[in-house]
Amino acid sequence: MNIQSMKLIFLGPPGAGKGTISKMAAERLGIPQISTGDIFRAAVKEKTELGLKVQSILAAGGLVPDELTIAIVKERLSWPDVRQSYILDGFPRTIPQAEALAAFSSPDAAVDFEVKDDLILFRLTGRRVCRSCGAIYHRVTKPPKVDGICDLCGGELYTRNDDREETVKERLRAYHEETEPLIDYYAQKSRLLRIDGSPDAETVYTTFISEIGRFLKK
Repeated sequence: MNIQSMKLIFLGPPGAGKGTISKMAAERLGIPQISTGDIFRAAVKEKTELGLKVQSILAAGGLVPDELTIAIVKERLSWPDVRQSYILDGFPRTIPQAEALAAFSSPDAAVDFEVKDDLILFRLTGRRVCRSCGAIYHRVTKPPKVDGICDLCGGELYTRNDDREETVKERLRAYHEETEPLIDYYAQKSRLLRIDGSPDAETVYTTFISEIGRFLKK
């Protein structure tokens, strides 16, 4: 088996770089990336039936229920482009979701990107996003040429609600409580690969490619 025919789950706390690394793998290796967050945001923006359901749940401060998330992922994994390979970013988040996934698809490995909480706080609270084109900056590590203005399109940069300090701390609490148990879940199935997610994205990606290659040979 080679990496282009692998079905992978990316685990790790919010801000660990799962989305960045999965996008790099999608672009460089042609592996379809499936992000439940992207699916939800697109649905909300387009005001689809799903989007309206998700928006009302989030507006009330709730979490999108497992059955809705599972149904979305199951439908997406029925598409022809993911028959041989995929990267799931943001799913599963809980043991029940992982058990549901196992009923309709069998991942080859779960890759856990390990990053400490203090670095997560630094990464996310400093993140700025362009309202127009979605480009991402960081006030320390990747500042725009002009403060508050996107280098690419001149759009306004803002801090997403998800990136405010109190929200990040709550997201981390939820991760440790609900999602972290997945690490042991996949370790017990001998499908877990741990990667240090603290360096820059290019270094993490190179390590991931090297380590997943070794994992395949086991």
